[in-house]
Amino acid sequence: MTTVDDALLKGKVAVVTGSNSGIGKETAVALAQRGAQVVVAARNESKARAAVKEIKDRVSAGDRADTLPIDLASFEAVRSFADAFRTRYGRLDILVNNAGVILRQRHVTVDGHEVQFQVNHLGHFLLTSLVRDLLAESDDGRVVTVASEAHRSARRGLKFDDLEWNRRRYGMGFSVYAATKLMNILFIRELDRRLADTNVTANAVHPGFVGSNFARDGDTGRLGDIVMRIARPLALSSERGAETSVYVASSPEVDGVSGQYFTKSHVGVPARYARDDDAAARLWTVSETLTTP
Repeated sequence: MTTVDDALLKGKVAVVTGSNSGIGKETAVALAQRGAQVVVAARNESKARAAVKEIKDRVSAGDRADTLPIDLASFEAVRSFADAFRTRYGRLDILVNNAGVILRQRHVTVDGHEVQFQVNHLGHFLLTSLVRDLLAESDDGRVVTVASEAHRSARRGLKFDDLEWNRRRYGMGFSVYAATKLMNILFIRELDRRLADTNVTANAVHPGFVGSNFARDGDTGRLGDIVMRIARPLALSSERGAETSVYVASSPEVDGVSGQYFTKSHVGVPARYARDDDAAARLWTVSETLTTP
């Protein structure tokens, strides 16, 4: 049985998006177990409060969980979260960009962007930008973005002339999801370059195929529900799926390691088009333009 160092993250503050369920919640639990004050950042406030109660029940030492609402499909909501967080805590050591969505039909957010593009990438890009100064004040600031091996399905890289999927067939939405997971890795690559003179590290992780509620709530349609039900016995538990995120967010073994793609708690090699520095810089410029008021 693995012994958890409940003082490893003592005094540190961590934000985990989408931590009201699944691997996000297990990530929050594990960080709280290691001594961090964890903020459950989620859209559904009632589920977030339930997650906070569960974390408190499971973590014996102290009151290490709280929640603030965030909706990554709204830039205004992301900015409100960042303001409220700054007022309440004034410091940030760990940011885990965990939340994600997959849809079988194209929908548009209140800001006019395709939902997967905004929730999986633009919302986290904006959030990270808004709290970047707080992370830089930490002696060991860490950004962990949950990507996926699905990025390999975004063959030939990003199509910058149609990031919103206006002109291409949306299909069952997996191609869009794969593209956003590629964006996650490219974002981390460019963020790492821009953080070179700071104590902040930025890494992407692949959690594995996890048997959580992701893609099982009807968003992918009946076919998606059936596929997930069949595949579920082969999937990792949410706790196992959270292990790589927790490792990269907390382990002394990765002190100073940045700009990497982790899988099974080891540095992996993403697809060639996820290592394209020009594409990473271009995506950053586009994302900055789209998230600027």
